[in-house]
Amino acid sequence: MPIFDKKHDYPGKLIIVEGIDGSGKSTQVALLKKWLDSQGYSVFFTEWNSSELVKETTKEGKKKNLLTPTTFSLLHATDFTDRLNYQIIPPLKAGMIVLADRYAYTAFARDVVRGVSPMWVRNLYSFAVKPDISFYFDVPIDTACERILSSRAEIKFHEAGMDLGLSPDIKTSFKIFQSRILEEYKKMADEFSLTTVDATLEIHEQQEIVRDVVKEVFKGYSKRRTIYAKRPKVFWRRFSIS
Repeated sequence: MPIFDKKHDYPGKLIIVEGIDGSGKSTQVALLKKWLDSQGYSVFFTEWNSSELVKETTKEGKKKNLLTPTTFSLLHATDFTDRLNYQIIPPLKAGMIVLADRYAYTAFARDVVRGVSPMWVRNLYSFAVKPDISFYFDVPIDTACERILSSRAEIKFHEAGMDLGLSPDIKTSFKIFQSRILEEYKKMADEFSLTTVDATLEIHEQQEIVRDVVKEVFKGYSKRRTIYAKRPKVFWRRFSIS
């Protein structure tokens, strides 16, 4: 069964951004959110590996270097499942726009590079909602590395794939690891028909491309403002506005 083959029937829209570290995707999704807010849309933002359910477990496992590739994959899938059920589907049902900084494609790239079976990890996320727009910000590895190294005081251990023993030098390991992830993204661009954006363009040029795509997909989409109260375990409650 093809992954993400069926379009969801919720009234809201799901837009996701993907790309290797240093691709500028987070900057673009932040700009998109500001623009959508200014246009009067109700927007909810969620990001990868942010579920309170598994955050501490993942952090502790990374700190002690206890995570195998499969364990890594299962923890991130748990995080994704929790956010999908409580942070993505509820606002989609309410007609909101959900922006996700990374989606299942991140797992398809990173987990495979760590040695997990491509089919296994795809089946693991087969329950996921198909995004209305999937942006992939394509950037050369040297450009991405330059951006990261010039903006960070240090590179994180797992971000550089140091757990894989690629190189004793963290900068070299980072480049090798991210290069392999980039190769997986390029394969997925065709497999999942990702909307590819040249991430070497100026920031405003990329944003214009993103907005043009969004405008086209949003034709016929009805704006509506909603207010939500967030409560423990009952994350979403809708109140109508006259």
